[in-house]
Amino acid sequence: MTKEARFYDKLENNRVQCNLCRHNCIINEGKFGICGVRKNERGTLYTLVYEYPVSINVDPIEKKPLYHFLPGSRALSIATVGCNFSCKFCQNYDISQAPKEGVIFGEHVPRETVVALAEKYRCESISYTYTEPTIFYEYAYEIAVLAKSKGIRNNFVTNGYIEEAPLREIAPYLDAANIDLKSFRKDFYAKVVGARLDQVLESIKLYFNLGIWIELTTLIIPGFNDSEEELRDIARFIKNELAEYVPWHVSRFYPHYKMSHTPPTPVKKVLRAREIGLEEGLLYVYTGNIPGDEGSDTNCPNCKRVVIRREGFWVLENHAKGGVCEYCGAKIHGIF
Repeated sequence: MTKEARFYDKLENNRVQCNLCRHNCIINEGKFGICGVRKNERGTLYTLVYEYPVSINVDPIEKKPLYHFLPGSRALSIATVGCNFSCKFCQNYDISQAPKEGVIFGEHVPRETVVALAEKYRCESISYTYTEPTIFYEYAYEIAVLAKSKGIRNNFVTNGYIEEAPLREIAPYLDAANIDLKSFRKDFYAKVVGARLDQVLESIKLYFNLGIWIELTTLIIPGFNDSEEELRDIARFIKNELAEYVPWHVSRFYPHYKMSHTPPTPVKKVLRAREIGLEEGLLYVYTGNIPGDEGSDTNCPNCKRVVIRREGFWVLENHAKGGVCEYCGAKIHGIF
């Protein structure tokens, strides 16, 4: 399903420059951008995944993970194939990396149908997730505008590599985002991800400054981004450049894709990461991929009592309805 892309410039000799993400690909005629789903055809840039999702599911919002955005609600999750990163540990590589091997697949689903499905299954939001929502921007934007008019909210699960202009355009319709901050080291982003750390940090700050509710996630990989120094650097960035109330999710790595020989993260390393975040003054730090761990509960930053108790992706108790601790009356940050 092709449609002329947004955010690009025409150059000499039928070349184009894509300005959707921070790679700013210069694409020769007949070639593709890094994402594999934007193609230059005779000097015009096209998206090849417009209204062509590969996956549509109903998920608990906690699966994103978003713990302070409509907790306990359902999200209609949607994705197309493609990604502008090449993470060696990608859990969804079969769909995120497929276009780079020349394969684009999915089924035609108009934006009106997506919103109708969200209404049918009583989803309070639509989540653009699984791959990278930036690369199917035109589709996501049109869905988001329509969803907002129906009282349905929108959220991105993203790598944070969108350019400023497209983010500013979709911001009025985008309520929340979980952004991966995969590391705080330039080498990691260059060698393991295929991107630039400074560009991710700029994007994260822009999301925050535009008033979009954000939560950050770091997958802790043994021997790559698990030093206490680096974890402390991430926590300090969140507190000093964003705010102490921005939730940080630290998750356990399991062997996958091109890093199948890397061992799983020791549980104690993930628990220590949470301690570091709290030591640095963050109010909400969560552990992920550790079954049965209490690190998925939300504690009131004032009285310290559990206000949202979770098991896996499910909310068992919610004592923070309306964003207020029912025990002491303190504010619980987020969108409730």
